[in-house]
Amino acid sequence: MTPASLLVADDDPVARDLLVEVLRREGYRVRPAAGGEECLKLAEGEPFDLALVDLRMPDVDGVRVLQRMAVVQPGVPVLILTAFATIETAVEAIRAGAYDYLSKPFRMEEIRLVVRRTLEAQRLTRENQQYRKELRERYRVQNLVGQSPRMVELYKLVARVADLDTTVLIQGETGTGKELVARAIHYASPRADRPFVVVDCAALPETLVESELFGHERGAFTGALSARRGLLETAHGGTCFLDEVGELAAALQAKLLRALQERAIRRVGGNEALPVDVRILAATNRDLRRGVEEGTFREDLFYRLNVVVIHVPPVRERMQDVPLLAQHFVERYAQTTGKPVVGLARETLTRLQSHHWPGNVRELEHAIERAIALASSPVLLPDDLPPEVGGGSAPAPQLPAARMTLEEVKRWYVSRLLEEAGGNKLRAAEALGIDRKTLARILDRRGGEEASEP
Repeated sequence: MTPASLLVADDDPVARDLLVEVLRREGYRVRPAAGGEECLKLAEGEPFDLALVDLRMPDVDGVRVLQRMAVVQPGVPVLILTAFATIETAVEAIRAGAYDYLSKPFRMEEIRLVVRRTLEAQRLTRENQQYRKELRERYRVQNLVGQSPRMVELYKLVARVADLDTTVLIQGETGTGKELVARAIHYASPRADRPFVVVDCAALPETLVESELFGHERGAFTGALSARRGLLETAHGGTCFLDEVGELAAALQAKLLRALQERAIRRVGGNEALPVDVRILAATNRDLRRGVEEGTFREDLFYRLNVVVIHVPPVRERMQDVPLLAQHFVERYAQTTGKPVVGLARETLTRLQSHHWPGNVRELEHAIERAIALASSPVLLPDDLPPEVGGGSAPAPQLPAARMTLEEVKRWYVSRLLEEAGGNKLRAAEALGIDRKTLARILDRRGGEEASEP
């Protein structure tokens, strides 16, 4: 590992030599400078991880060095050295842009500790910046896969709404990629460097969703041993993505509406309104307008969310994108598994394009992942695909001979799909194009023993 490179500037040779000796013993690479002018020349000529600069130097003082360092080496922390360790000098140094300060006469352990702590903070800052850069690159709208007219229109709409703070409602069937669209909006927006927080409204238990969303105060309920921020607070300054917002209970809908209107939240068990600056992106696979008509979704919340609507098309309406999507997943899973698979045979593509894809992009991704795992050649062959994908070999399920009502047919069909999914409710729901809560309601109506959760 390359040692950190430090710049030490002090016109006092005794103090300078002491710092250089201590820091070199710690394994750092240290360049000394006898004044502000020499310090700036060194800074303009080579990169440094940290600078230690005396506040009072005769040629160029520490404040001017700080200001110039911010230009020639932006982001590099500067520790101010001062023999006048007062509150006033500390405030002066921090206001000038110093990360921290060290007072003379130096204490060896303090030097080691402050330098180590500053370099660690700098490392974490750089890692965080790199991570956010990678996220922006990964989720930019150009990385969404598809060239069909429906997807081209979607890209244009995402680009138009990204710079706004407008609430966006993303509609689409299960597995179409609504969260990817939400991330593309966030990472193309001015909030890209702030948090993107996902709230899975369908997965959170009703008893916990209020606390998860709004947070709670200490003692708000049994087990609340300390105050806790909710997801809306966590998203402060950034974006909160409410996935499957149509699954929120009526009481939570009212509280969410109030938070959106007031731009403030109240924790469970608390009375204080805490301001939050957050952009809301919501997604649903349900028809919320019908929910309003049926009384399951608040009309005022619907209009609050329904400012800009983006429809994500199902795969069956963008079949020309199937080869692009398939190749995208081939490259992804070939890389993660280390298998030398580079593409798909023509017959395999024909199979993929003849399938209806009720589970949409997610089902296609799982099919390619399975095919990569089973592949024994550089291209995916038809036999590598799951048998239900475009094979036409599986016999169609036969209804019982007895006359059945429409409700009974629905229950029978759900039962058959659940059997084929090996009792996995998530897979069965994806095949039906519904969420797990809707599937659970159908299972409750059909009675009998439910299959276990995945």
